Amino acid sequence: MLSRPKPGESEADLLHFQNQFLAARASPAVKIVKKADKRKGEEGSTDAERRPLQDSKDVVMLDDFPDALPTLTPAPPKKSKIKNACVHFEDDDPEERLESHDRHITAVFSKIIERDTSAVAVTMPVSTGDPFPRTFHRSEIKSEVKAGCGRKSIFAQKMAARRAAEKAATAPSAAECLQGRSAALDALDDEGSAGEAPLPRIRDDEAGGFLTSQRPCLITGEGLGSQKSEQEAQAIHKENLEKLQSMSEEEILQEQKRLLAQLDDDLPVKPRKEWIHMDNVEFEKLEWMKDLPSPRQKKTKKGMQARFSLKGELIPADADLPTHLGLHHHGEEAERAGYSLQELFHLSRSQVTQQRTLALQVLGRIVQKARAGEFAASLKGSILRLLLDAGFLFLLRFSLDDAVDNVMAASVGALRALLVSLDDEKYLDWTFSWYQGMAAFPFVPSNEEEEEEEEEDLNGTEKSQDKKSKDENKPDPDVARYDVVKGLLKTRIQHRLRYILEVVRPVPTVVLDILHILTHIARHSSEACSQLLDCPRLIETIVREFLPTQWDPQVAEPGHLLTSLHGIACATAMKFIRVLASGGRNATARLLSKFEMKSRLSRFIAEDPLDLLLPGEEAIRLSTEAFRLWAVAAGYGQACDLYRDLYPVLVRILQSLPELPSACQGRSPMAELSVQRATAVVTLLTGMTQTAGCAAELQARLSSNSSEDSEQIPPPPVAWNQVSGLKPFLETNLRKFLKEISQTETWQTLQPLTTTYLIYLGVYYSACSQQPSVNPVDCLEELERLTSEVLQPLLSHPAIHSMWDLLRPCSALCNPLSCSPAPESVSSITSLSCTGGKPPLSLVGSQSPFPFLTALLFLVDSITHIHKGLTRKYSSVLGFRGLKDYLHQSWQTGPPSVTPSSAWILRHEYHLQYFVLALARKMAGTCPDYTQHASLHHSVAMALLSRLLPGGEHVAYEVLRDLAFNPEFLPEGKAGGPEAADFSDILHLGTSAKLAQPGSAAAFFSKATRGALLRESYQNLPFICSCYLSHFVHLQPTLTRSRASYRGQNYLIQSMLLPEVKGPILPSDWPFFPLISLYNKVTNAETHGAVLNSLSPDLINTVTWNLQWVLLLETWRAKTLQSIPTAAKLARLMCVFLTGSDLFLEAPIHRYTAALLSVYCQPKALDSLNLDAPLPGLASFHDLYISLLEQFEGVSFGDPLFGVFVLLPLQKRFSVNLRLSVFGEHTSILRALGVPLQQFPVPLEQYTSPPEDNLNLLRLYFRTLVTGALRHAWCPVLYVVAVAHVNSFIFSQDSTTQDADAARKSMLRKTWLLVDETLKKHLLYYRLLNAESPLGFDLYEQLPPMRLKYLQLVTQKENKEHAPALVS
Repeated sequence: MLSRPKPGESEADLLHFQNQFLAARASPAVKIVKKADKRKGEEGSTDAERRPLQDSKDVVMLDDFPDALPTLTPAPPKKSKIKNACVHFEDDDPEERLESHDRHITAVFSKIIERDTSAVAVTMPVSTGDPFPRTFHRSEIKSEVKAGCGRKSIFAQKMAARRAAEKAATAPSAAECLQGRSAALDALDDEGSAGEAPLPRIRDDEAGGFLTSQRPCLITGEGLGSQKSEQEAQAIHKENLEKLQSMSEEEILQEQKRLLAQLDDDLPVKPRKEWIHMDNVEFEKLEWMKDLPSPRQKKTKKGMQARFSLKGELIPADADLPTHLGLHHHGEEAERAGYSLQELFHLSRSQVTQQRTLALQVLGRIVQKARAGEFAASLKGSILRLLLDAGFLFLLRFSLDDAVDNVMAASVGALRALLVSLDDEKYLDWTFSWYQGMAAFPFVPSNEEEEEEEEEDLNGTEKSQDKKSKDENKPDPDVARYDVVKGLLKTRIQHRLRYILEVVRPVPTVVLDILHILTHIARHSSEACSQLLDCPRLIETIVREFLPTQWDPQVAEPGHLLTSLHGIACATAMKFIRVLASGGRNATARLLSKFEMKSRLSRFIAEDPLDLLLPGEEAIRLSTEAFRLWAVAAGYGQACDLYRDLYPVLVRILQSLPELPSACQGRSPMAELSVQRATAVVTLLTGMTQTAGCAAELQARLSSNSSEDSEQIPPPPVAWNQVSGLKPFLETNLRKFLKEISQTETWQTLQPLTTTYLIYLGVYYSACSQQPSVNPVDCLEELERLTSEVLQPLLSHPAIHSMWDLLRPCSALCNPLSCSPAPESVSSITSLSCTGGKPPLSLVGSQSPFPFLTALLFLVDSITHIHKGLTRKYSSVLGFRGLKDYLHQSWQTGPPSVTPSSAWILRHEYHLQYFVLALARKMAGTCPDYTQHASLHHSVAMALLSRLLPGGEHVAYEVLRDLAFNPEFLPEGKAGGPEAADFSDILHLGTSAKLAQPGSAAAFFSKATRGALLRESYQNLPFICSCYLSHFVHLQPTLTRSRASYRGQNYLIQSMLLPEVKGPILPSDWPFFPLISLYNKVTNAETHGAVLNSLSPDLINTVTWNLQWVLLLETWRAKTLQSIPTAAKLARLMCVFLTGSDLFLEAPIHRYTAALLSVYCQPKALDSLNLDAPLPGLASFHDLYISLLEQFEGVSFGDPLFGVFVLLPLQKRFSVNLRLSVFGEHTSILRALGVPLQQFPVPLEQYTSPPEDNLNLLRLYFRTLVTGALRHAWCPVLYVVAVAHVNSFIFSQDSTTQDADAARKSMLRKTWLLVDETLKKHLLYYRLLNAESPLGFDLYEQLPPMRLKYLQLVTQKENKEHAPALVS
């Protein structure tokens, strides 16, 4: 038995085994048997019996095939035409069989001659930036003679060579060819036979030139690639000439005829008779063989399909690019270069690895350029939205599971391009050290799918758990449609990314992309951070592989090519850990303890970046991210024990900071990175100072007996005396850096660090004043010295004046477009729209004054809070012209819509406004001349309350308590504001509206003037403030968290992620909030069966105080309520009548409601009233109005004020359904709707013009009048309206439908026959409205001739004397 080959045996051994096998004549272990093809004929047929075909192709012969298929029951036995060929005998020689089967193998093997390549020049390939090597085209060959024939495929060249060989074998001798040459040349001059086209003529000089040319016309020899290429080309040319000379002229002519006969205008080859189904040429199937037409722009209004290059660039529709670029390999629009998204999707599912990789790479480049806004002006619609709707996200997710590394890497790159914006991360790092910059909003899509209405009694925890369970039950695509990150987490993407990092170990680019993706996922929410932490071996792998304590020192060598990032410390990995720690204090504790990040922090902080054995910039970034991670941990009061161990390192760093100004002269990248590192160090010290400031308080709580029942929080392991010693270093550096404020370039580099110095001092003095171990007198003296020596000179510096002037150009409130979403923003992927960078003159731009001025105002606020005697020292701040212009513009401009990009920016701007208002509040009580700024600051405060975002609950509470209801900010109450209101009402300044207030159905009480009501409201401001603060108690949990962040109570901070942004904290109509809250409370109680028989005094006072506050705002701060539509204001006031049974009859409530009604019925307010538009906070105004009608029927007592609210929505320009509800379903109210015409504040023209055209409503008008349900004594307003519309309708002679014409004639006849002469007279003789008339309208003394004639025509009265006349 022959042994099998073993590893290590050479090729000679294998040949020896083969000879042994052939000599033994043993049967092979495997036999290859070809199955018979039943399409190739019967069993007995052989190749000799068949008709020889060109190229020995298999041809289906269908000559005798029947039209109907034969019956296959029973099935005939299968036959094979090569059955005999498969029969072998045991004594056959296998080598002979192989030789007889395939002769060319031995022929080729026996004639192999190695070519001499010793003289061939070897050239290295040139590297290019193209995705493929550049294709070499034969048209680029430089030749003196242009090629005379068309292109030939490789197959055609082989066939031509074969025919030439066969022709040469049967060619006649050279002597015979020469004898017939002259005759053949003469025959070329004759025309073809009848019916044939004449052959082209060959001139003698041309023929002689071709046959005697010494240089080849078609062959250049460049493709041979050797030094003797020209000699080879000459030899081939000489051989060709000899071949042509050996042919006779007749043979040349015959060959020419044969070639021309094979050519066709549309076919490259003429079909032969033996070719099946080629008698009818299908030209549409041969279109692909034609040359591509030149692309051109289609003259159509419809858009053309977008096509992209392999670099992801959009190719213009009329771009004519060569085919060798590889951009024409598609079927649709073959003449256009580039690939559509659909074709790239198709290519991404290819079985060829290179095609899948290429498609994913191109799609990733397209997404990258789309997010940068490069296609916004060229394409219609959003590419990202189109890709996501087509399933691009899950295409990438499936590609991540591919076993091929290139496909995996391409999908990671495309996913990074889809999710991550490196510019967003850059600006988030830039704002990390701003005031409250460490906290950020989660990357949760703001306009997620609206869930169904939750039950009112569910608290926030139950709602979040219910929402989480719903998301778990949804399919992955449904979740990803509204939140891409949440959808990816449902597919367990973190487990796949861990596998790639741990097992596949890709190249550094892929590793960095994965870390960026994980960082984006960690920014999504605290839940996402928990899922990443819970992923098995994910964090361990990242810490072990990309944050090691030791690595190869060759990495730091210049020019070292990094082939793998595993085992090397990486700043991007440290940043991911830092963002993960921002998700919550529990996550930070796990990272520090379980994943040993404390030792990593000590390793990368203790050593100087220059000694880290990494490239310079990477080393500084790694050190910066380590300090930021420590700062986040210190923000929770954690990792404080490292402070004692690394205290010498921190002191050494602080001692080196004064050298930074000299290093920042040229604004080099290394200098900017060094400033960022120093900024992170100061931010760390700020957090550590806050934590140490709480130590004494926590120690006192722990030692006291009163806190036994509460949770015991241990004090941090760092005391105040351990951090207070660093303040002199930082204050000295601040003084030195402020001297550079005149040097523009140096100051722009140092401004972030100077900003953190100011924040540090503000935090330090706030905590210092609360320390029992600190002498208060010493602290106050330090503040006085700091004010006189540093801050006052700084405020008087010209550079600070220019900063105040830059507030307005850089403001996001004054320039809403600066924070608008990017062109390719999609709702399911959160983006800050920073791609491409922000302009220098923007809130986060390089020239923005906001971070520095906010920090400065924060320090001033801390100083004036501790030392109130220094408040006047800073009075110049409020007098800066640039600040006043900015504040005036900011509150009058409508805020941008709340998006992730705008929320992130506006939060920082609101901080500056808050500190300006806080300083103004302190000035109001100490500076007599402050009154001139009071109205401006109060307007800013009111606007700020309706704009503050989640996380700013503490700011909102402070503004409500100290500013909004502060009498000092309403100087009109002391400066004759009530008297001015009365004087305005007396003179009717700027309005012709009736200011008379409707009466009351209750007991008689004196009507108060608007001035008296304002005076009373102004005196009740403290009660109003308490009322509103009590109604915002539902914000108490979020207020506690927000207060802990702003007051530096680090031990209470649970997460650096702010609450999810769904809108401002307070609604825009928050002044009506107590009234709305009471309405909802009473309505819910009545829904559950409770009956409200009596009204508590608190309820009456609450509604009264609410109405007083609204009246104050509408009179003295009307512009602050402009964002609330007039219709929404009226809808809120309707709650007065819907809350309780007779609440509106209470005297104070009735007075203030009537006063507000007179405000909303002024001409400007009425013109802006629109009840048909959607109203904020109201699902349907029609439903609210129906409730109002039902309440009026039950408890109105015919109150005129209530009646005005019922009549207001019945104006002609509003929905006809409201009027149909009154005259169709609620006609009983017409008896009690007795609002006098003199007390009705709305002009009746709003009800009668234009004429009514709804036939159903006109019939209801007529019916209520005729039946007596609507009378002038009961409801004068609607009586006038109904009479006016019926009169206009019955005498209208405009062309209309047949039904309307019949209805108006029938109505006119019935009017003529009325028994009630008064109603008959009103309907026939109505002329026009007259507010002074007791009826409300004037009557004709006699009908106009046209109306009289029409009346007679309709009523068939011919005698004019019988016409009705007015009896005096």
